[in-house]
Amino acid sequence: MEFIGETAALATAIFWAFTSMFFTQASRLIGSFNVNKIRLVLAVSIYCIALLVTEGRLLPDNITGDHFFWLGLSGIVGLVIGDSALFKAFVMIGPRLAMLIHASAPVMATIIAWIFLGEVLGALDVIGICVTVAGITWVVAERKYRSNNFVDKSHPDAGSLAKGVGLGLLGALGQAAGLVIAKYGMLNVGATVEPMEASFIRMLAAMIVIWVYAVFRGQMPATFMAVKNVRAIGFSVGGAVFGPFLGVWMSLVAVKYIEAGIAATINATTPIWIIPLVIVIYKEKVSVRALSGAIVTVAGITLLMLS
Repeated sequence: MEFIGETAALATAIFWAFTSMFFTQASRLIGSFNVNKIRLVLAVSIYCIALLVTEGRLLPDNITGDHFFWLGLSGIVGLVIGDSALFKAFVMIGPRLAMLIHASAPVMATIIAWIFLGEVLGALDVIGICVTVAGITWVVAERKYRSNNFVDKSHPDAGSLAKGVGLGLLGALGQAAGLVIAKYGMLNVGATVEPMEASFIRMLAAMIVIWVYAVFRGQMPATFMAVKNVRAIGFSVGGAVFGPFLGVWMSLVAVKYIEAGIAATINATTPIWIIPLVIVIYKEKVSVRALSGAIVTVAGITLLMLS
């Protein structure tokens, strides 16, 4: 079949767009921290089933303690810290603006990899960073965004536009750092670990940490109450299926058939696919400025990934 890789990469971007919608809706009902705890349990369960069905086991025999440490650390940085910040940003400033800010994650990952892994930046990389940051700044500076459009002040994720933007950037940084650490754990501490098994270890570590934290903070009663919200659980299930499962799976199919730079570039079109979704779901009017900023942002990531 022609264009398998390109189709899979496009599916990845669309799946992540739907994921942001699902998790935003769930977070508005039960709070982002509860959603993060619940979706990690769901994701780990899905990975267990997928690995047992496809491989007949959860992990290969060559997994070492070093693998668990680095991949586990990447899960905590990316899935606990990064995603917790991103989910709060979803609620505070909406999924479209939050995901557009989050599009800076590849830029941050490139810089972090340059500093800690010695991956050298070329001239086109620098141009791509500048273009991407310019696109994000152009949209964030638009005055029409109001603080806390979606929840009242009593909601656990209530906050200002500035705080939402800051959390969006923290989410991007967490994802970027988590990705670099995961790459090190997969490729540089012994035998190579396949992406599916590496993702399982990351999510398992993140799930353990975030639930232990919830226990020590005395948040279990609130969590049990959240689980009783059928609508929120439904949205969380949808987000877990479209994101950690289908999204990751399609991204691996993409890089199997086409160059990683092309796949990553198509994956980064998620903010573009969010625009029609927010128009339909939230009846949000998208300005020419927001649309042009999204296009500029993706153009910058294209330069970065194809350099």
